[in-house]
This record gives sequence, structure tokens and C-alpha cells, in this order.
Amino acid sequence: MTIPDLIPIAHEPGYRTSTIGSFSRGQFFASVTYAFPEGFAMGEGWEEHKRLFVVLHTFDHEGNHQASDIWSAGTWAEQMRRRYAPDSVVARAEARLDALLADLPDLAYGDIAIRPFRITVDGVLFGLVTECHGEEEDGEEDWAELYPDQLGFSAPWDGTYDT
Repeated sequence: MTIPDLIPIAHEPGYRTSTIGSFSRGQFFASVTYAFPEGFAMGEGWEEHKRLFVVLHTFDHEGNHQASDIWSAGTWAEQMRRRYAPDSVVARAEARLDALLADLPDLAYGDIAIRPFRITVDGVLFGLVTECHGEEEDGEEDWAELYPDQLGFSAPWDGTYDT
């Protein structure tokens, strides 16, 4: 099945799409997510390469990507050393996310519909990227993956995701 021009993403309070919606200038997708740089191979010292990112992607009302604010709060290793500290990696990330969302005028949580996009920051792929998952014999793209969140969208294109 052909990928639609606008890919719907359903708002699910309390789950991985709880911080999406609209604001006065368009739509937004915000998240806190761990990620490795592209091409990273697991091995000793992996904890220093797994970073926690705070991400805010904004889109116009037609779903076109406008900007991304991407910030690394620290590494998994740092979080494990100071996991209960008030300034832990997770605490810093949550505070940054709250501040970014507070700056969006007329914020309203809800479903969004956006166009595919991709950017790379610090060696990490961010975006909604169309792919072929091999289910179609013709090799046609049939999937949209949100990176690095690892949320997959596909037919019936109703906004629900697979992980």
C-alpha cells in the first residue's frame, strides 16, 4: 500500500506519543529518547555512547517540517552514576522538555499528521523516514519509522504505531 503524503500520528496520553499536538504556528512532536550514533556497534563502554536526547520537532499546519530543537542531556553511564540525583540526566531531560513545551503558544495535545523528514545531529538520525519492510514484492516503501524513537507507522495509516 502506498504511503500517504501526510502520515497521521495518534496522540496517546501516558504513552510514547503523549507529547504531540498543535500550537499557534502548526504542529509539534516532542519526546525524550535514548539513542546511539548511526553505525555504533555494541561492545565494552557502550554506556558512554548511549545518550538521552530531548527532541522537539515543529511542523507547519500542512505537516511540513519547520525546525528541530535537539539537545543531549547526557549518557546512560552518567545516569547510572547519579540516577537519583536531582540533576540526573533524566531529571535534566524532563526539565528541558517541560520548558520547550511551555514555550509553545496555544499548545493543545492531540493527533497530528506530518510529512516525512530526516536530519542527523551528533551522528544520530532523527526524523520520520519512509522505508520498505519487504512485505511488498515490488519493493515499494510501505512503512514510516520515527527515529530514534523506533515508532513504526503503516497501513491502515490510522495513526497507531508499532515498536
